[in-house]
Amino acid sequence: MPIAWRYALFAALATALNIATQDLATRLYAGPAALPAAVLAGTAAGLLTKYWLDKHYIFGWRAASLRDDSRRFLRYAATGVGTTLLFWATEGLFQLLWGTAAMRYLGATLGLGLGYWAKYRLDGRFVFGS
Repeated sequence: MPIAWRYALFAALATALNIATQDLATRLYAGPAALPAAVLAGTAAGLLTKYWLDKHYIFGWRAASLRDDSRRFLRYAATGVGTTLLFWATEGLFQLLWGTAAMRYLGATLGLGLGYWAKYRLDGRFVFGS
C-alpha cells in the first residue's frame, strides 16, 4: 500500500478514535468542563495512537532506547501543537456556529484532516528526518 494511503488510513483511524473518545467522555461526564475535558481526552487518544502508527508504519523508525523514543515523542508532540490548535479552533468554531454535537464533530474531522496534512510534512522534516 502506498505511503500516502497508509498515512490517510492511520489519520482516519486516529480521527475516529479521537471522536469516539470525545463522545464517550461527554457521556460519562456532563459537568461544566465537559467539552474541554472531552477534547483533551480525544486529543490524547489520537496523539498516542498516531505516534505509534507513524513511527512504525510511515517513517519506519526504531528507537535506540527509551530515552531516544521519549525525546522523539516530545518532538512529535511539539510539532502537533500548532496543528492541534488548528483542530481545536475548527471544532470550536463549528460548535459556536451550529451548537450541535454533529456539527462539532464535523468541525473536528475537518480540523484534524488539515492538521494531519501539515503534521506529516513537519514530522518528516523535524521528527523522523535524518
